[in-house]
Amino acid sequence: MFRWLAVFLALFLGFGLPVHGQEAQQPMTTSLTVATRVLPPFITKESEVYSGFSAELWVELAKRTGVTFSWKETANVKEILAAVESGQAEVGIAAISVTSEREQKFDFSQPMFESGLQVLVPAINDGGFSVGAFLRFFTTGAMPYLLALLGLLILIPGHFVWWAERSHAKPIFSTNYIPGIFQAMGWALSAAAGQQNDSPQSRLGRLMSIGAIFISLLFLTYWQAELTSNFTVQQLQGGIQGPDDLPGKNVGTTAGSTSAKWATENRARVTEFQKIDEAYLALERGHVDAVVFDAPVLLYHAAHAGNGKVRVVGRVFKKENYGILFPRGSELRKRVNEALLKMREDGTYDTLYSRWFEAK
Repeated sequence: MFRWLAVFLALFLGFGLPVHGQEAQQPMTTSLTVATRVLPPFITKESEVYSGFSAELWVELAKRTGVTFSWKETANVKEILAAVESGQAEVGIAAISVTSEREQKFDFSQPMFESGLQVLVPAINDGGFSVGAFLRFFTTGAMPYLLALLGLLILIPGHFVWWAERSHAKPIFSTNYIPGIFQAMGWALSAAAGQQNDSPQSRLGRLMSIGAIFISLLFLTYWQAELTSNFTVQQLQGGIQGPDDLPGKNVGTTAGSTSAKWATENRARVTEFQKIDEAYLALERGHVDAVVFDAPVLLYHAAHAGNGKVRVVGRVFKKENYGILFPRGSELRKRVNEALLKMREDGTYDTLYSRWFEAK
């Protein structure tokens, strides 16, 4: 009996002690701060609850890597980068593009989403006429220069002809500067259009008349060519049809984003906002000509809150990948990468992607 009791105690105590050379496996319950920003459909917020593709992706990754976390909301990607760099957060996630410049300061996970940039413009009725678009036609391209040239063709010859005619015995204009100069400029406008109702009486006036006719022929030829090439349905529907139309335009986007850098490098006049919603509002109010931002974000806005107000135009350009942001040397990065790969392999990632980005 004593022998069996000794065996029982040995087995009981043996099971309670770790085997030599091995450590008891304990779950990792590290608490983290995760910096993010509201950016549908990647991050949405309702009643203090975060959802969206990136939020749900991170919740699943946290479960698989054994960490607990709390959200830290920021305004834009610039603030997310600052929070991770300063140690206020250990992770950053939303729609953060992986760039060579950011790789010098941070570590990134494997790509969690493939994206690119696209252009958002006001929605204009394709079947109607837009007075605003019609007026923009005369303030873009070569039209302002042509209008300025037309002004010179009226102002300069008008003054010369009035000065030459005022001393003639039978002047065709009033000898007083006003209204004589307006009569002379009316004559010059007719000359620029290829018509002259009254012929000057003085020798200098006749020479000016011949010169005006010659110049008007050149002007009208170029004017007609410009109208033919530019005054099209595309111009009447807003002018911006893709990234190639953005140089010189006022473009809105968020501060510190890859879209702001791209727009600046491509000669657009960039207005940076703290939040993308502010850029949407500026576009609807006509304060900017277009918004350049991540394609899936713009498509989601155009299909939901911006439906009927804005539209996405042109191709997806500047292809880029989104990653999960870590400080340099983070030990969590490898565990997250392993969990992300397993999510792709077991279909969890595809299910999540379909829920947020595929038509239902």
